[in-house]
Amino acid sequence: MNINEGQIKLDMNILILGAAGFIGTNLTIKLAENKDDQITLVDKKMSYFSKIKKFNFSNVKFKESSLDENMDFSILKGQDIIYHLVSTNTPSTSNQHISQDIQANVLFTSNLLDSCVENEVKKVVFISSGGTVYGRENKCPLSENTPTNPISSYGVQKIMIEKLLYLYNYKYGMDYRIIRLTNPYGPYQRPNGVLGAVTTFTYKALKGEEIQIFGDGTVIRDFIYIDDVVRAILNIVNGENKYRTFNLGCGYGISIKEVLETVKKVVGKDIQVVYKNGRSVDVPVNYLDISRYEKYYGKLNPVSLEDGIKKTVSFMEKEMVIK
Repeated sequence: MNINEGQIKLDMNILILGAAGFIGTNLTIKLAENKDDQITLVDKKMSYFSKIKKFNFSNVKFKESSLDENMDFSILKGQDIIYHLVSTNTPSTSNQHISQDIQANVLFTSNLLDSCVENEVKKVVFISSGGTVYGRENKCPLSENTPTNPISSYGVQKIMIEKLLYLYNYKYGMDYRIIRLTNPYGPYQRPNGVLGAVTTFTYKALKGEEIQIFGDGTVIRDFIYIDDVVRAILNIVNGENKYRTFNLGCGYGISIKEVLETVKKVVGKDIQVVYKNGRSVDVPVNYLDISRYEKYYGKLNPVSLEDGIKKTVSFMEKEMVIK
């Protein structure tokens, strides 16, 4: 079944957990275009929603929650679709506190799914990790059928949650979608965080700040602009076919050195790069086979890296103070 780009089902109650982050913000902006949908955004502090609140969406409301196993799950009552964007860690730090992170992410999800069943939620959408679940021993491009042997606890937790979704579908018939996303970048991503190489490099280049690279820059990744991510997520969520798990990336690999060269070209000035020792959690090459997505929803035709960086620069110059 093919769905037109951006098509959204009508009259839905949609709940987004971890909604104030990069993906949640962009997803909300798109979903809110359909005034027939009622959207509830949930995150740990009301102050996190400052960027979204500026839009004054009439069909969006905000809730504060602990987003852990002790949260009040009664908020799920009457919801049709739940977007699960919650994660307490990152790939680079996840191996430091494995048991605590499993409790924070996997146990939380188990309790969440119990409540979804109790409240008759129609569908759960989970943003997994195409960059970590497959590990390092596989040949790219990586299809959804590639064995999953993560080398970070972050990837292990994503797989555990994926398996929980399968289990709840098997036991209770609960519908779900898993999106194995690679490396998104673009507007509303924190430029000084630990995720988002393209956004961080671009911001630091504009500011004339030092860019730190782990390894020699030959690591290859799959980078995708956020507008393409949101468009594809909505197609997957609203689509009906025999698959519930989809890779999502641009479908080809780009080295960190190529990213730096493209950033330099777009920004139009020299950049300061410092190379540090590589990290054990970083696989050398990772990019995805997106043919399953394209079979059912048409060619992705992702924004090129150069054009995506140009869009990101434009946003930063408009929304942030660049001196």
